[in-house]
Amino acid sequence: MRAAVLHEIGQDKLEVLDDVEAVGFGPGKVRIRVRATGLCHSDLSAMSGVLPQPAPFVPGHEGAGEIIEVGEGVGNLKAGDRVVVCWLPACGVCPACKRGQTELCLAGFMNAGTPNFKRPGGDLFGFAGTGTFTEEVVVDAGCAVPIPDDVPFDIAALIGCGVTTGLGAALNTADVAAGSSVAVIGCGGVGISAIQGARLKGAAEIVAVDPVASRRESALKFGATKAVSPDELPDAKQQVTGGEGFDYVFEVVGKSATARTAYDHTRRGGTLVVVGAGAMDDFLQLNMFELFFDEKRILPSMYGGGDVLTSYERTIALWRAGRIDLEGLITHRVPLAEINEALDQMRTGTALRTCIEI
Repeated sequence: MRAAVLHEIGQDKLEVLDDVEAVGFGPGKVRIRVRATGLCHSDLSAMSGVLPQPAPFVPGHEGAGEIIEVGEGVGNLKAGDRVVVCWLPACGVCPACKRGQTELCLAGFMNAGTPNFKRPGGDLFGFAGTGTFTEEVVVDAGCAVPIPDDVPFDIAALIGCGVTTGLGAALNTADVAAGSSVAVIGCGGVGISAIQGARLKGAAEIVAVDPVASRRESALKFGATKAVSPDELPDAKQQVTGGEGFDYVFEVVGKSATARTAYDHTRRGGTLVVVGAGAMDDFLQLNMFELFFDEKRILPSMYGGGDVLTSYERTIALWRAGRIDLEGLITHRVPLAEINEALDQMRTGTALRTCIEI
């Protein structure tokens, strides 16, 4: 079986091998034939060591495919079912789930330390307990969410992470008010999804901020009313808000420097939404006076900040109705053998989302 493997944290290229085997199948598990998978910036962050991940490992967590085999005790799935891979399934019984905060359930992370694959040289882990840069993967049944027949695999893969994360940040976490002003810092696939969410909620002004010109141009097509480079953000703040600051600022980069910029461009009493996944040793500095005096809300948004299954269903309904554009997010397509080309597209900002077709 083919899979793309990172041998050591810090390496910048993956090796596509054909001697990998998906392991762990048994009761409560399903085996999935992956058909499409998106490249998310979190995959690069895991490769570089920004996000914790044991190695060697198979990256990828934004995937969709067909059930090949179901283990004993799995009653809601069968061979042939079309599914999206959910890297953060809810157990339903932990305190977070009982409170209705299923996106904070840690059950899925418990699988991250168990190898999902093996090859003659030893065990391999799967990123975030999954690992979708492969032809087949074995996961808990809760990680396989059925999708309707009219949802293509490439669209379903996007819903598995990037779209749910960005859209949910605007719809769930921020609950953007109609007529408000919004700035989104970082306009890849997740940032563009946040822009679409803000547009759906009726934001009057949506400023897209990104250093890459092609991404700024794309943001305007997806609903941004203005697109600027990071250096132009202070002027945009002055022009759009009279210098007061934006009602909502979404940080979709995952760095303390951009989070600080986002905070500084949020109005007093406004809302900063932290969407980007950053490093554990990258600290955001705020003084206690500004934290108290400015009364700005700082809202982290984990996986869209809401029930994942509900978010999937809502996203599909909005897509079917033509209210959001998911096809347009896929700007590049490559086969698994050319996975390193996809990595380059992500690093340079050439792509919003690259679909790896398997």
